Amino acid sequence: MKKRFVLSGYFGFKNFGDEAILSVLVKKLQADGHRITIISSDPQYTKKQFKHIRSVYTFKFQDIIGAIAKSNVLVSGGGSLLQDATSLKSLIYYLLIIFIGLFLKKKVIIFAQGIGPIRSKFGQFLTKNILKHCDYVSVRDEKSLQLLNSWGIKADLLCDPIFSTTTEHSEKTNTLAIQLRDFKTMNDDFIDRLAQKVVNDFSDKEIEIFSFQDTLDKEVCSKFEKAIKLLKPEIKTTLYTGLTNEEIVSKLAKAQFLIAMRFHAIIIGLISKVKVLSINYDIKVEKISKEFNIPMIDLNKEFSNQFEELKDENLDAIDNIVKTKTFNWSGFDNAVK
Repeated sequence: MKKRFVLSGYFGFKNFGDEAILSVLVKKLQADGHRITIISSDPQYTKKQFKHIRSVYTFKFQDIIGAIAKSNVLVSGGGSLLQDATSLKSLIYYLLIIFIGLFLKKKVIIFAQGIGPIRSKFGQFLTKNILKHCDYVSVRDEKSLQLLNSWGIKADLLCDPIFSTTTEHSEKTNTLAIQLRDFKTMNDDFIDRLAQKVVNDFSDKEIEIFSFQDTLDKEVCSKFEKAIKLLKPEIKTTLYTGLTNEEIVSKLAKAQFLIAMRFHAIIIGLISKVKVLSINYDIKVEKISKEFNIPMIDLNKEFSNQFEELKDENLDAIDNIVKTKTFNWSGFDNAVK
């Protein structure tokens, strides 16, 4: 039976990972013939990204309650919504949306989330006592699973939904793609060292630099492009800003090499048979780099032989691991019935 869904998450902020997860979810639901309303910080942007959906503003609670009241299922996620590292207010907001769904007696699904860190006792109490009433809970990492199990909440551990993104395995261009973002330990010294290494090892490539979220990425990407040009003006560089998710995925999939910081940029490279070098700024990046045996550099350490390892990557071995990352929709589908 076709149903009405409301999707709650960090949507409309033009964050690549969250929008990519949303895209996977929307495609799945539309393929099954369901109707969708998305809670978004920028409803106009969200409606431009996806055809045949409705969108309501993040803080327009009258519209949110109305949409949930008319729906059959509320989906919260994916991403790291249920944590108070950002703020306790953020955690309470997403829990409030879930509570509204439960109060209105809708089916509620927690979709491929990372749970925590939740430092406050109040936040832990709310999260535990709200999630235990949800119809289906899935998480994306072992730590989240262990936390929920310790609370007596049953959950499925799934791979990241982005692994189900389809990309074109077209002929590779003579391109090195680079994706950078701002971070507290990202500094001019690292940018200069990376630029020097790229000039030394990839001067025969076209350099494509990607700003995924302009508010966080654009400035550091611009600095990197200037550093490249200062070292070797004749190298062809392109700085991409303001691209849609589909455009980003399409361009990354055609690259021969990728140097990336963001977790989901790394995944796109891996599933597209691009040779990937990661920049470690987060435990998720470190974990996926080790799992797929790809080289990794640290922001505050000297480079060693990672660039040689990048060129020598075994794409067949990586692809064999990718094939084990099939996203399991069965729990989701059973909960929706």
